[in-house]
Amino acid sequence: MVMTVDDGEKVKCYINSTAQPRASLAFRITNLDARPAPAVTDFSSRGPSLTCPSVLKPDIMGPGFLILAAWPPNVEAHPYYFPGRYTNFNIVSGTSMACPHLAGVGALLKKAHPDWSPAAVRSAIMTTADTTDLSGGPIQDSNPAHHGPAATGFAMGAGQVNPNKALHPGLVYDLGSSDYVNLLCAMNFTANQIRAITRSVTDCSSSSAPSSDLNYPSFVAVFSANRSDHVLELRRTLTNVDDDQEIMATYYEAHVTALDGFKVRVVPEKLVFKCKGDEQSFKLVLEMESHLKEEDNKPFLRSGYLKWIQVGGSKRVVQSPVVATNINSFF
Repeated sequence: MVMTVDDGEKVKCYINSTAQPRASLAFRITNLDARPAPAVTDFSSRGPSLTCPSVLKPDIMGPGFLILAAWPPNVEAHPYYFPGRYTNFNIVSGTSMACPHLAGVGALLKKAHPDWSPAAVRSAIMTTADTTDLSGGPIQDSNPAHHGPAATGFAMGAGQVNPNKALHPGLVYDLGSSDYVNLLCAMNFTANQIRAITRSVTDCSSSSAPSSDLNYPSFVAVFSANRSDHVLELRRTLTNVDDDQEIMATYYEAHVTALDGFKVRVVPEKLVFKCKGDEQSFKLVLEMESHLKEEDNKPFLRSGYLKWIQVGGSKRVVQSPVVATNINSFF
């Protein structure tokens, strides 16, 4: 049983409100359909990535709060609070519990699609994530100090993992090893540093095309603190992995959430995939509006989504978070 500070205040208020306060405890009861859920815990790690702001972090949410799971029988369950206590099961919270959930989903996808790259697996998980809770509203942030009650992309990434949807994403944002090398070059890593990571020799001046615009399943538009850059373009390529596609082509249309202070457009707005494995490219353009340009040095954070919605067929939805910020002045 966990009681928050607010819960404690309510209990004290009740005790002081009656001459004969009463309470009861019930054990071995499972409460289902708790609302609102899921939500971002107050201890969850948040973005942005300080080493690579152009890549949105975190990627995804996974169950990690009060998780009941198997526990090594020769390891103390709670050495700090209950030294000497051993058990076959334990309830723990944190990344150590969320990570196995996501690793399991990744293994499931790799088994179902052995030809997928690690980047394709990640893309499938991210673009099919849930962004609403059981009540139908946006996923909430348990710590509203992080820019409001609704969780932003810096709090939940793409959203809460949905393993069943991830099995059939329709389209994926794929990456190869050379794309990561290009990113390292764009981040001004030295040749020795890149060799330590890749175990190979890389000449950024000749063999690579340095780019911080990675073909990632999310978008971060980082504007300068003084708004000197008013328009940013982010380029991406989608690959069709739809096993159900027949001979006829499949069409996807772009739908973008409005971001206050920005004009957002996708070029082109429609993509046609002729067969499985077909690739199509597009760019997401964010143009700062006049009222936001005039607010020099004031921090801003805008969150939204880009959805590629299939026309006809299985009506798949390929969704990516979009974040616009002047990150250097915001954090």
